[in-house]
Amino acid sequence: MASTAISAQGSTLQVGNGTGSPKTISGVAVGFPTILTITAHGFANGDVVALAALTGADAALLNGQSVVVQNKTTNTIMVEIDTTGKTITAGAGTATPVQWTSVGNWKTWSGFDGQASVLDVTNLSSSAKEFRLGIVDPGTIQLELDQDNADAGQTVLLTAYNGSLAKQFKITLPNANTATFTAYTRKFTSAGGVDQVVKRQCDLQISGAVTWA
Repeated sequence: MASTAISAQGSTLQVGNGTGSPKTISGVAVGFPTILTITAHGFANGDVVALAALTGADAALLNGQSVVVQNKTTNTIMVEIDTTGKTITAGAGTATPVQWTSVGNWKTWSGFDGQASVLDVTNLSSSAKEFRLGIVDPGTIQLELDQDNADAGQTVLLTAYNGSLAKQFKITLPNANTATFTAYTRKFTSAGGVDQVVKRQCDLQISGAVTWA
């Protein structure tokens, strides 16, 4: 059987930096997942959009949510919010996208290394130790970069580090798979030596779930 391994070469890293123009939502198909009709939206899988101004008795389930675009078509997107049996209509609804800035000179990454906590539920009736899994910690990501102080993406990372700011991130693999997540820049170092280029290590602390699309 031929290998289906994904080459890392050609992967891209983007960080959220501002918002784009809102797109009009013209239809809502409730269920799980929820399907939104947005004519010629131009979004890509893994993009993040903020929803607003939808109407109906249960519109609060979607309004104010920042959601990751999945399984997009030319005129629709899928979002992983369960609206089964709810009443939600388009109204004057909008989807406002996060604007992405590419991070240049990205060389390696390692991470998504978290795990769920383990809860001891052993009691006096137990015949052996009993456990349950608790909340999942999505972990961290370590990035290696060649330093470029003029690179727009690296500048956004440095600003986020100095300001302790949470940012949206999107990794896109060459096969178009994406990982979208929110993270804090915990470490942003600079190092060099004889006959070396100056490198940066950037450690991201993921906050919340990682969405693969």
